[in-house]
Amino acid sequence: MANKFSAAVVYAVFSSFALNFFYQPGHVYASGATGAAQVVTELVARISGHNILPISASLILVNAPLFILAWRGIGKQFTVYTVITVVMSSVFIHFIPVTPLTHEPVINAVFGGAIMGFGVGNAMKSGISSGGTDIVSLYMRKKTGRSVGTLAFLVNGVIIFTAGVLFGWEYMLYSLIAIFVNSRVQDAIFTRQKRLQVMIVTKNPELLTKKLVNRFKHGVTILHDAEGGYTHTSQTVLMTVITMYEYQEFKDIIQKYDEHAFVSISENVRVLGKFAEVED
Repeated sequence: MANKFSAAVVYAVFSSFALNFFYQPGHVYASGATGAAQVVTELVARISGHNILPISASLILVNAPLFILAWRGIGKQFTVYTVITVVMSSVFIHFIPVTPLTHEPVINAVFGGAIMGFGVGNAMKSGISSGGTDIVSLYMRKKTGRSVGTLAFLVNGVIIFTAGVLFGWEYMLYSLIAIFVNSRVQDAIFTRQKRLQVMIVTKNPELLTKKLVNRFKHGVTILHDAEGGYTHTSQTVLMTVITMYEYQEFKDIIQKYDEHAFVSISENVRVLGKFAEVED
């Protein structure tokens, strides 16, 4: 719990620095929910002629319907930590003043993207979400077992197109640079699609299999009558493949339902055929 809360604080600080020191002064748009909040704020200002809706408020408005989706379809604990992360980020964005460090848009795009990418990557590494498209992706994966990789691409496409319409097409290119740097730094810290092969030696195979399949929608291979080399007792080995994004939740399930299980994890595995998806 403390680890997740501290990760939420780190994300809030880094996202506010990226937004108020680089993105806003450089008219550079972020990806995901933060970029969508920038779009909403700017459109309201253009239509009304006044800055009546700060980005901090827009960020909560953009995420509000997604909180409901997460609460109903993903889980209460996940939703609580996501709300904490988004609200803290909004508070920091509101109270940290917009401070232009440079008027060079490329520098704003590169450094803003790097700082935001570090915050997001650190949050994901700790098993929390910064909201936005992550909620929809996790919801769809839980309900169908399939990812929706094109969702973030479409949302970011709308965001950078809006940046071009509002500020000029060169700012669309700067926003593309920011999103690219963001993704590269994020991947350097935490690669959500990296696949892990896990082998679990357990005395509670039925319970663990049920919990893992229900939660991740991946198949689990069961190897019966495995014998311990030291104790010579009969054990069961479960083998499955998960993504790095699912690792923290996987670890929580193991600790909750069989804290005495022995787990071996192999990184960077290659999978041929379907990624062990099962239907409800």
